[in-house]
Order: sequence, then C-alpha cells, then structure tokens
Amino acid sequence: MAEVRRKFDEDFKQGAVRIVRETGKPIAQVARDLGINEGTLGNWCAAERRRSGDPGGALDPDERAELVRLRRENAELAMQRDVLKRSVALWVQEAMGGR
Repeated sequence: MAEVRRKFDEDFKQGAVRIVRETGKPIAQVARDLGINEGTLGNWCAAERRRSGDPGGALDPDERAELVRLRRENAELAMQRDVLKRSVALWVQEAMGGR
C-alpha cells in the first residue's frame, strides 16, 4: 500500500519552529501537539538554525568558561541588590520614625 505524504506550507513550518524556539519545549512534545513526525520537525529546526547561522550545538570551552563567569557574576550582583534593598527599606523605616 502506498504511503500518503502530507505537505506543509512554509507558514506552518516556520510557526512550528518558532514554537520550539520560543517556548523551549522539546521537539518531540511540540511535534506530538501538532500531530507531525518528530524527525520532520527536527529537520525543520535544523534547517532554520543553518539559515540563521546559529550553530545551536554545545558550547566550546571559551563559551562555557564565559557562561560560568557570567553566572557567578550574576549571582553576586543579585546578592548585592538584595542587600541594598534591605538597607534602603531600613533607612526609609527609620526616616519615617519607625521602630
């Protein structure tokens, strides 16, 4: 028996790839939700990455090191922000005659 191949227009393909990219959901889940083959959606996503020049793969050692450094810096800045927020809150409370 002959296999019937469905045809998808370009808008559908781009929309499916956009769902994967913007929601961060796994390709398999998005494919199931849309009722298409996981491999087909994977191919569309790979083609889009090639078109946009996004390698989308693993990070090289320099990028990994930078990511670690930036995460550490982000955590430190968040801690400093929290300390400053508490300080300002105490200062305002004191200035308003609290305590």
